[in-house]
Amino acid sequence: MNKKVLMIAGVAMTALLGGCANTTALEESVANLGNKVDQLSSEVSSLKSEQGALSANVKDAKAAAMDAQAEAQRANARIDNVASSYKK
Repeated sequence: MNKKVLMIAGVAMTALLGGCANTTALEESVANLGNKVDQLSSEVSSLKSEQGALSANVKDAKAAAMDAQAEAQRANARIDNVASSYKK
């Protein structure tokens, strides 16, 4: 009989404690965290696109620098050819 009373009391206490839980605050917290995750996801995708654009700009700048270096070498070679053809 004591076991039945203790079991009923335990079930009643569990039901009372479960009913007293504040689910609205929990739902608000979860919604807030979901909004933050969405915001961070959009920021990450924005940063990825910016990084892609910067990477393309770096490649273009590197190609332009290589072209300029090649042109400078050609100009130096022409100057060297002109200078070697003149003798004092």
